[in-house]
Amino acid sequence: MLVRLSPNPYTLLYFDEVGFVHPDQFPALNEGPSSSLSPVCILGQSAADILNKDTVELHVVQYDEKVFWNKDHKLAISILVLPQLYNAALNAYMDANRRYKQSIRSQINKGSFDDANCGCDFDQFLESEVLKHTRALLILSYDFKSAWNSRKLVLSRKQELSLFVDEFQLSALILSYAPKSEGAWSHRQWTVKMIAEKVHDLQELVKKESELVKNIAEKSKMNYRAWNHRCWLVLYMTESQVLDELNMSRKWAELHVADNCCFHYRRRLMLRILSNGDVKEGGEKPFNYNSNVYAVWKELQWNKLLIQRYIGREALWIHRRFLSQCWIKHFANNQKSSSPHIEATGLDDFLGEEFELMNACLNTQTDDELDDYQSQAKHAVSYILWISKQIPSCSEVKLQERLKEAVNFEDLFMKYPERLMLWKKVLV
Repeated sequence: MLVRLSPNPYTLLYFDEVGFVHPDQFPALNEGPSSSLSPVCILGQSAADILNKDTVELHVVQYDEKVFWNKDHKLAISILVLPQLYNAALNAYMDANRRYKQSIRSQINKGSFDDANCGCDFDQFLESEVLKHTRALLILSYDFKSAWNSRKLVLSRKQELSLFVDEFQLSALILSYAPKSEGAWSHRQWTVKMIAEKVHDLQELVKKESELVKNIAEKSKMNYRAWNHRCWLVLYMTESQVLDELNMSRKWAELHVADNCCFHYRRRLMLRILSNGDVKEGGEKPFNYNSNVYAVWKELQWNKLLIQRYIGREALWIHRRFLSQCWIKHFANNQKSSSPHIEATGLDDFLGEEFELMNACLNTQTDDELDDYQSQAKHAVSYILWISKQIPSCSEVKLQERLKEAVNFEDLFMKYPERLMLWKKVLV
C-alpha cells in the first residue's frame, strides 16, 4: 500500500509532491528531528512487505526508512524498489479491476444496472479498491491509460462532485514530478468537463487551473501540454477573464520571448476576443468592434517593441504573422476606428508600417554578422514576403515592386542560400 487512505476512501491526503531518489540520499533526508515518518503517520511498506501475500493490510503499517521518506507533505521513494512496487501495484490493480467489471456485468445480466446499485456495500468496497490501487499505480506509472480510464468509470457511475474535485489532487501530485504527463493533463480536462455539467459558475476553477499552468511553466520550460491545457480553458472563460488573462500573461511572455507556447496562448485569447458571435447564455454580450481593433493594434505595437528589443527571436515573428493576418482580415479594409488611440487602420498605412519595420531590421546588422542579426534579417524578409500573399493581388504587386526597389535580393541570396528557393518562389 503506497498511500494511506483517509476516512473517505476516495480522497488522497498528505502528499502534494512525490520524488524518486537514490538510496544514498536517504541519510541526508533523515537527518534532523521530524525528518522521517513518525509511527502515527506511517504511509508505506517496505518492498518485502508489499510482495508478501500474507501481509495483513492495516490503516498503519510498518515501513523501511531506506525505502520511504515523508516530511511536510512530501514523499520520497527509493528508485531501487520501483520495479517491485510497480509489479505489486499492477497486480493489485488488475485483480481489483477484474472484480469490479465482473460486478458490473453481473448487474447488467440481472437487468439492475442503474445508479442505485452503486450504493451497496460490496460495490462501494470494489470502487474503493479500484480507486486505491489505480492511485498507487499512476504514481509509479503516470501514463498508464487503463488506470486513468478505470478511475473515469468509477467516478462516472458515482457522479459525486466531491470525488471529481479530489481528482485534481491526484493529477496535481503526478504533475509535481511529471509536468508533461499527457494522461494527467487529459484527466484534468475530463474532470473539468464533468464538473461543468454540475456547476455553472467555473470562474474560480478556471482561475486556479490557469495559475497551476503558470506555476508549472516556470519550472518546466517549453511545456506544450501544460500550455495546451491553458488554451483549452479559454472555452470556459468569461469575457472579463479573457481580458485579465491577456493582461496577466503579457509580463510572462516578455520574460520568455523564446517560448512560443505563451504566445500561442495569447493567440487563443485573441481569437476569443475576435469571435463576435451571438449573445451567450446568461446574457453575456460579445466584445464590441472598437475594443477588438484596439486589442489587436495594442498587441501589434507591443510585439514590434519586443522584436526590436530581442533580436532574432522566431517566436515573436510567428506571433506577428498571426496579428497581421487578423488585422488584414478583420480591420484593414474597414473604415477608421473611432478609438482615439489608433491613428489609421487602412491597408496601405498598415503595409507601410510593416515595410518600415523590415527596413529597420535589415539596417541593424553589424559588421561582425552575429547569428542573431542574421536571423532577424531572414525573419523580417520572410515576414514581408508572407504578408504579400495575404493581401489582394493589386496590393501584392505594388508591395513586391516596392520591396525589390528597397532590398538587394541578390546579396540576400548570397548570404542566405538556404532561403533562395523559398524567396524566389514567393516573389512574382
